Amino acid sequence: MNSLLNHAFDPEEFRREGHQLVDLITTYLNDCREARPMPVLPPSDPDTMVDFWTKDLNSTGFDLQKFYQTLIQQSNHIHHPRYMGHQVVPPAPLSALTELLEAVLNNGMAIYEMGPASTAIERVVLRWLAQKIGMTDLADGILTSGGSAGNLTGLLAARQAMCGYNIWDEGARDDSKLAFMVSEEAHYSVARAARIMGWGDQGVVKVPVNSRMQLDSSRLGETLEKAQAQGLKVIALVGNACTTSTGTYDPLSKMADFAEAHGLWFHVDGAHGGAAAMTEKYRHLTSGIERADSVVIDFHKMMLAPALTTAVLFRNGQHSYETFAQKAEYLLSNGAKKPWYDSAGRTLECTKKMLGVKVYAMIKLYGDQLFSDYITTTYDLGHFMSGLLKQEKEFELAVEPDGNIVCFRYRPDGFTGDLNKLTAFIRKKITDDAGFYVVQTSVGGQIYLRVTLMNPFTKEEDLRDLLRFIRKIAGSLVNPG
Repeated sequence: MNSLLNHAFDPEEFRREGHQLVDLITTYLNDCREARPMPVLPPSDPDTMVDFWTKDLNSTGFDLQKFYQTLIQQSNHIHHPRYMGHQVVPPAPLSALTELLEAVLNNGMAIYEMGPASTAIERVVLRWLAQKIGMTDLADGILTSGGSAGNLTGLLAARQAMCGYNIWDEGARDDSKLAFMVSEEAHYSVARAARIMGWGDQGVVKVPVNSRMQLDSSRLGETLEKAQAQGLKVIALVGNACTTSTGTYDPLSKMADFAEAHGLWFHVDGAHGGAAAMTEKYRHLTSGIERADSVVIDFHKMMLAPALTTAVLFRNGQHSYETFAQKAEYLLSNGAKKPWYDSAGRTLECTKKMLGVKVYAMIKLYGDQLFSDYITTTYDLGHFMSGLLKQEKEFELAVEPDGNIVCFRYRPDGFTGDLNKLTAFIRKKITDDAGFYVVQTSVGGQIYLRVTLMNPFTKEEDLRDLLRFIRKIAGSLVNPG
């Protein structure tokens, strides 16, 4: 056999390099766990970074371990307690070992024989999750690659079930202008789903929000009537659990009541916060999620799994077979009822990763309590920060947070300049310093800093240090010299 192929598949070389990599990752995780100083988001420039890796690719020689070290140094350090940026979970480290095995086995899962164990495990995990959020044994679903794919999958099922004809095979009708009703604060993937389906801008009917950035349920009726008067056929109502920008939850129970009364499909985008249904302390935020026709929950957000693993659950499991009602003779039986165990007929992917395996391993390793403890801990941190901001002079909240997403800004006494520019300046200085990583967002047309407290080892003192640093930054601008 070709010597290069022998080298690439050499088990002993894998053992040697693998042991060194695990040691390197362990040291890195220890550094993060101990909150050792490091640039949480290493400063970089996109073009400079491309130049660096272009030169590296064109250079002679290659040290695999040095490559691993460089990759760590140049990446976001989401396991560090002062990473407070985006909604990306620090994965439970042992789940990464499971992902390594998944990558080696590489079972594709389009049909059962391509991934027997992982197909069965996926169904067990989905049933487990459905039960945890309050759905009945009739629920079923699929795992897919990310919340955007999940929302599209759920809303495609809504279209097929609610439009009144077989739209998948027959295509769109000029006399049937379909639409979803969504909060003004809905994730862009919902509007993107409507556009993918060819509905354009008119396919997204926005319901106003209240002062807490939650869908205003008192405006549902008038919004629906206005849409119908414009010739739109609204087929679904979409709720947030929770919003991406501010982390607030829509009134899901009231929305479920409205959807039921008006014959609408009820979809809940619970990518970030749907899993709060598993906690004692915060499950009230998700009240009504069990009544949704379809629900999306990301395991890679609040359930400690590496990206990407997203559950799409259907209260009536039969709807999961209607999403992609197409024929592919080499995969699916022509005319026969689609078997649950051939996932290619129910998901965007044909070849699909073994998505449920790492989740199953965590459930067995740590039990259900791991997820509840993690969500409760990080949501508690959000509420602590809210209280801290209220106590600290000159800081203001955008909205009272429901969970671990907190939007705020610094307004110095006597400041008469542009507060949006000041907030953007503060954020840039935080990023340049790289001791913390926070982002900024727009709330009601105003710029705020936003922290998403994803790390359960972030301490209260980390949050106090962040506010002290912000005061220092603003002081250098407001009172130069």
